[in-house]
Amino acid sequence: MNGALFLSRPNYELAPAASRGLLRGVWRRRSGRFGLLLAALLCAAAMGGNLVWRAEPARMNLSQKLLPPSLSHPLGTDQFGRDQLARILEGGRRSLGAALIVLAGVLVISLAVGIAAGMIGGWPGTILMRAVDVLLAMPALVLALAVMGVLGVGFGNLLLALTASLWAYYARLARSSVRLARARQDVIAARLAGIGWLRIVAGHIVPGTATQLAIVATLDLGGVIIGIAGLSFLGLGVQPPDAEWGAMLAESRLYFTIAPWLLAAPAAAIFLSVVAANLIGNALRDAAEVR
Repeated sequence: MNGALFLSRPNYELAPAASRGLLRGVWRRRSGRFGLLLAALLCAAAMGGNLVWRAEPARMNLSQKLLPPSLSHPLGTDQFGRDQLARILEGGRRSLGAALIVLAGVLVISLAVGIAAGMIGGWPGTILMRAVDVLLAMPALVLALAVMGVLGVGFGNLLLALTASLWAYYARLARSSVRLARARQDVIAARLAGIGWLRIVAGHIVPGTATQLAIVATLDLGGVIIGIAGLSFLGLGVQPPDAEWGAMLAESRLYFTIAPWLLAAPAAAIFLSVVAANLIGNALRDAAEVR
């Protein structure tokens, strides 16, 4: 979840030509293939699982509460008689979709701030980076909790809080990438040919910088999933009766001794999602390295 961990690693600058074929490079690696297949399976289950398993995730039936896994309920039922498989599928759409939304917001904000600071320079760039340094001085979790304290409890506010607590790391990385890109041969040649800075930024700097940020974001995707689940576990995200993996863990902890399947299913879903994200992120990083 903390993108600062990657700022100490070598900074590989990606030219537009090196940005192509990344998925092909990921697929050539065994870990990348396994991660992509696992991610595809999870996404297919989350997005289309309700077409196969048509049980209502919010439908309560107290006469069937805390039933163990069976043919009629493959993952059992919870304390309100709700089908656990249906709730896992609904929670997957909410958990995975929320993680992608957070990272998309982080990338947009950090790309804009990083490019502005790297291209403008001078005192405006210095002010932007000092603001980033103030955010970097605060732990991401503490900042997210502070934002939640201002905005209040809610799933939308949770996504805003996580976005606000993570974008500074990526902005620092984006600025570093832009500063390196300005000294690249293709950028210098384009400038000598009389091409304006706006066109150079759009065609030469943004693609490589965005690709580099996307690689780090993929490596951080597992941490974002855990962050969303953890804050929802504390009751700061999804509110009942909506399903979300972290909230489902919080609801099931009271019934662990008599219904352990309630805890196992969302925990396994979170674990597999983090494994898939880490495998894809590592393979993507290896495929994109330009030494």
